[in-house]
Amino acid sequence: MLRRLALALLLSLPPLLLPLAPPAMAQMPPGPQMGLNRDTIVVETRNGQRHSFHVDLALTPQQQAHGLMFVERMEDDHGMLFLNEQEGRLSFWMKNTLIPLDIIFVDAAGYIVNIQHGRPRDLTPLPSAGPALAVLEINGGLSARLGIRPGDRLLHPAFGVKRP
Repeated sequence: MLRRLALALLLSLPPLLLPLAPPAMAQMPPGPQMGLNRDTIVVETRNGQRHSFHVDLALTPQQQAHGLMFVERMEDDHGMLFLNEQEGRLSFWMKNTLIPLDIIFVDAAGYIVNIQHGRPRDLTPLPSAGPALAVLEINGGLSARLGIRPGDRLLHPAFGVKRP
């Protein structure tokens, strides 16, 4: 119930930040997405370290299909959070993605299920190791440098947890 409420709250953010009618993927011009809602998410490791990220929210199927395609550079404290309405097996690929990414699969309680490492422009499917509600994408190799691992937790209202 809390997850649905959090998702509804996120979707109720000012409509000027969301396109009224996103064009089909085939019609989208190449380039990074603009105008996405933004938020902050905290990753808490099992040893108590906390890492904060400013994330673009990919909430609609069109936003999720475009993801971080055509992004040439991203700050280490930035990323993209893909939120789904229900848990399931997820799989990502790196078509038209120009930077390496850590693809962090997260379950409905906010716990990291697994982390995949995406290579630019690679079409190899990168699946979740189990049911996932969300994916956090950050710069490639950053999760290892920060000590972020499966079992760590994302603190965000979408997972029924308040941010610190």
